[in-house]
Amino acid sequence: MKKFILLTAISVSLASCGNQKNENSSGISIDGSSTVYPVTEAIAEEYRTVAPDTDVTIGVSGTGGGFQKFGRGEVAITNASRPIKEDERAIAEENGISFVELEVAYDGLAVIVHPENDWVSCFTVDQLKRIWEPSAQGNIKRWNQIDPTWPDEEIRLYGPGVASGTFDYFTEAIVGTSGSSRGDYTASEDDNVLVQGVSGDKYGLGFFGLAYYEENSDKLKMVAVDGGEGCIEPSAQTVSDGSYAPLSRPLYIYVNSSSLDNPEVIDFVNFYLTEASDLLDDVGYVPLTDEEYEREQAKFAAFVEQKANQQ
Repeated sequence: MKKFILLTAISVSLASCGNQKNENSSGISIDGSSTVYPVTEAIAEEYRTVAPDTDVTIGVSGTGGGFQKFGRGEVAITNASRPIKEDERAIAEENGISFVELEVAYDGLAVIVHPENDWVSCFTVDQLKRIWEPSAQGNIKRWNQIDPTWPDEEIRLYGPGVASGTFDYFTEAIVGTSGSSRGDYTASEDDNVLVQGVSGDKYGLGFFGLAYYEENSDKLKMVAVDGGEGCIEPSAQTVSDGSYAPLSRPLYIYVNSSSLDNPEVIDFVNFYLTEASDLLDDVGYVPLTDEEYEREQAKFAAFVEQKANQQ
């Protein structure tokens, strides 16, 4: 992870909490999405420069794994690359946990191949569906089954595991149903494993967050996607304006209401929403607009106030 230097770091917290250190605090525990991890880690690294006594720990168990821990009250904040599901929401409610969902960035999913792949520069959504839908398992095995001009070679697939929000988002956007996918592919919650797989396999094909492609663009090739308006590659511009469809998405953090008893959590989240736009370019993600960050700050302030009024 790159080291980030911020000329002016402003730690913003509600007046009722200030910057006071909570003597009973055990720090800030975070888990969840590998896609959102670089964003949250960049924020945490800067936050440590203004609050060095606060211990911020960040795990990576995937969006689904993060929501499981979050619903059991094991973490204060969870990173998520998709909205919470109804069954995950129900578990949190059963455990008396209320929460707020906050958008923190935009991301595009990159469809990637080996640099020596010289036969494909663009996929249609229909082609991707034919490759990844459940009925493709055991049937769609070779590149020339998708296009007869492509090589008569085996397609070797790499993608996020089923606990990943990226997996959920891709399958919903491409196949049409969240979680609906063939199972005969190399799956990992660690995007670095996917990078290594495709970069070492001339006939490999995979997908993951755009930021991971940009970190590894020297050993991968990105493929454009035609969502009906022509072939478009993901970029800061096409992701933010939505033209890279259907593989652009918002990224989230979720904050547990019980964690607000720790003023460090409130201070950290406010810092996150204040500083994210300045740090996102360094980690390859697309910031929200100023108005959108102000909206999320107001949402969080209302959540904190609601919690205070209940006490």
